[in-house]
Amino acid sequence: MITADVYKKAAEGDFDAIEKICLDTWEPLYRFIYYKVQNREEAEDITQETYVKTLKYFHKDKFPQENFLGFLKTVSLNVIRDRWRQKQRRGVSVNLQEINPQEVASDDKQSDIAQRLVLKNALAKLSEEQRIIIDLRIIRGYSVAETAKLVGKTESAVRTAQYRALKTLAQILDDSTERQIGQKRRENIEQ
Repeated sequence: MITADVYKKAAEGDFDAIEKICLDTWEPLYRFIYYKVQNREEAEDITQETYVKTLKYFHKDKFPQENFLGFLKTVSLNVIRDRWRQKQRRGVSVNLQEINPQEVASDDKQSDIAQRLVLKNALAKLSEEQRIIIDLRIIRGYSVAETAKLVGKTESAVRTAQYRALKTLAQILDDSTERQIGQKRRENIEQ
């Protein structure tokens, strides 16, 4: 535990006192930050930046000694928020010299159209009830309770129907994919 004397010495600039505080609080602070960012390098950077910002409070003598770890966590959350805002402002960097926009756009459109057709054909193979459940729950985003009211079933019946519909849809899509792979193999053999 860190004593009031150690905090006082740290506020006066005693490096040994500052080191003791850092050593005593580093592990729980790092774990807290890592839990938030889920990246080891970023958590280390944020932990260091948190201590740097906190040292400014030492010199101003404006830090709570009673719950210093809580204070550190608050500073770290502010650092995380600042980094997030900076990333949001910067956006994603794209090198336009390396990208052929026409090629990328045409590939995306063709792929999207093909995926939509495969999904549309698979949905057409479902029963009417299964299509309605998937439409309401997945496509339109209704809750189980809302869907149950609309189709006149219990919530558990809707959950069961949704599970079965998705399982059937997955099987149809798997079968379709296997047929396409088989067809491509036959085409390659014929060539």
